[in-house]
Order: sequence, then structure tokens, then C-alpha cells
Amino acid sequence: MASSDDAPKLTASDLARAKLRVGGKEVSREEFSSAVNAHLGKQRVSIMLDGSIIAFFKAKAGERGYQTLINQALHQAMTGEQIEATLRRVIREELHAT
Repeated sequence: MASSDDAPKLTASDLARAKLRVGGKEVSREEFSSAVNAHLGKQRVSIMLDGSIIAFFKAKAGERGYQTLINQALHQAMTGEQIEATLRRVIREELHAT
């Protein structure tokens, strides 16, 4: 059985020649990008961050894309707060029950 690793690597030239489609209709790169982001539940935002934060995430990301790492860090902060609040509530309930 062939794996995705067996597929030839796409070059920038290959991607530049690609015909992008959404719902079977050929679309521009901008429309394609918007459709992909909408499907993934992502929104474009404008935010001011300290230069040191951007530098940190760019250095950490390497070739991956620093915005993805910032998104992951924000998601972890959000879910971490929820977990902490749940743990505190459970501990209080247990202490109150004893």
C-alpha cells in the first residue's frame, strides 16, 4: 500500500500553476484561502503584539508558521483556565462534603 510519503514533493512552481476549486468551481487563491479558513473555523484578525512575542514565536516556529504557534498558545491558555476552574470547583465541593 502506498503512503502519502510516496507522493512527489510539490514545488512553488507546481503550486503557482495549480487550479484551485471550491465546490467544483474554479476560484482565486484569495477565495480558496477564505474557504479553507472558514471550513477550519478560523477568522482573520488584526492584533498588536510586542515585538519580543513575535520574535519568540518566529524563532520557535522555524518553517511551520508562527501564527499557528500563537494560536496553539492561546488555545492552551484558554483550555488551561477552564481546567483550573473545574479543578478548583471540584476541590471546594469535596472539602465542603467532608
